[in-house]
Amino acid sequence: MENKTWAMLENNPDVMNQLATKLGLSSELQFYDVYSLDEPELLTHIPRPALALLVIIPLTPAWDRSRKAEDADMQPYSGSGPDEPVIWFKQTIGHACGSISLLHSLINGPAVDFIKPDSDLAAIRNLAIPLDMTKRAEMLYNNEPFEIAHKSVEQAGDSYADPTDERDGGHFVSFVKSGGKLWELEGSRKGPLERGHLADDEDVLSLRALDMGIKRIMKLNSDGGGGSLQFSCIALASRS
Repeated sequence: MENKTWAMLENNPDVMNQLATKLGLSSELQFYDVYSLDEPELLTHIPRPALALLVIIPLTPAWDRSRKAEDADMQPYSGSGPDEPVIWFKQTIGHACGSISLLHSLINGPAVDFIKPDSDLAAIRNLAIPLDMTKRAEMLYNNEPFEIAHKSVEQAGDSYADPTDERDGGHFVSFVKSGGKLWELEGSRKGPLERGHLADDEDVLSLRALDMGIKRIMKLNSDGGGGSLQFSCIALASRS
């Protein structure tokens, strides 16, 4: 089977809102820029609760070491079925990390209630539920509506997307709240990562969620002697 490689997507609200709409997310939700993780006054434009965070962050040496150590202790993911706490996809399409992270953000947690019933998004979710990791990845690899949706927004960002560009270092990660827990979802890991419990009134932008999620990665970098970490973060929430 030929290896597919797509053009990388930009992590900005315009691109991801277009992709989410194309796949079948209700217009009641949209993505917003997250301008700060430390200054609450810069988050007031985002309605709460925030349902998911979509982040692209550089693979620093400290984070890389942490990932490898964590993955070394994990067994291959075996989750499937209706009782699976989150639906996770192993990435097998080159540079599809953005669209797969978007998928993780939409088909898990409270965003599920905003998926249009007869949409491509609903179909992908329903097809994925009973499949194991390998067959689920194959399903997505061969899913034509998913590929069409991705390609429809490849050039929607602020810069030209070159499918031959071998940029390395930026990883898309989705953080969602499901079953009262924070989950870190990335297709290049060995499975979904449970990061800890969240109270009923804590969303993915709450202090606890940020500390267990993206700020944990930032701390790895600073503790490892890294400099300022440049990343992009957007949040999924109700349309204001």
